[in-house]
Amino acid sequence: MLLQLERVTKSFSGLMAINFVSMYVDNGELVGLIGPNGAGKTTLFNLITGVYPPNRGQIMFDGSEITSFSAHRRCWLGISRTFQMVRPFPHLTVLDNVSIGRIYGRDAIKNRSQAEKEAEEILEQVGLADRRTETAHHLTLAARKRLELARALATKPKLLLLDELLAGLNPSEVAVAMELIQSIQREGITIIMVEHLVKAVFGIADRIVVLNAGDLIAEGAPEIIAQDQKVIDAYLGKSFHE
Repeated sequence: MLLQLERVTKSFSGLMAINFVSMYVDNGELVGLIGPNGAGKTTLFNLITGVYPPNRGQIMFDGSEITSFSAHRRCWLGISRTFQMVRPFPHLTVLDNVSIGRIYGRDAIKNRSQAEKEAEEILEQVGLADRRTETAHHLTLAARKRLELARALATKPKLLLLDELLAGLNPSEVAVAMELIQSIQREGITIIMVEHLVKAVFGIADRIVVLNAGDLIAEGAPEIIAQDQKVIDAYLGKSFHE
């Protein structure tokens, strides 16, 4: 087991965003995290990555308790993420954006030329090698999504959290991105994926976890979750099966 949350809670000004959630993620899994807007998905990501401390509960990663660890310390241990609103350094080149991840992530490289060499390999992997000298603010949305993923991969994660990576992409771009996500999993990187394109998630996830109003209401194989009446009522709707 790579990640384990035990009765984790988070509230903001008395509003319970995450309500005693317990869940696990095994090494090598691709877990889809779904639920309606406001369900607590991004808040859960922020708890796992150390953006917020939980009010209660315990977070274990790779055999150690990390509940009180800072975000950068968790990155050094191997937890990385993308953001729904992509956040590259806009006036740096694509290559520089990714090189920074190799310099400050897990198994950090302090030699710039070596960091750039490994960054170029990652850019090749995500399909941005030919744009490495462009500044990030010139990229299209689809390319910025790939850069966001490349920056996360550059930190050498054991656990990669993807927050709406497919949002805003056209169908052909979604298909390419899904293939890329699966190739990353095949490399041995564990993935948790938040996504509103639920049919895409159901097509590649090993397991689905469902949040609703801060509560974990279901978890299991995609084919089981797709038939769960609680999930259909809270999020999927009857049209999901049409």
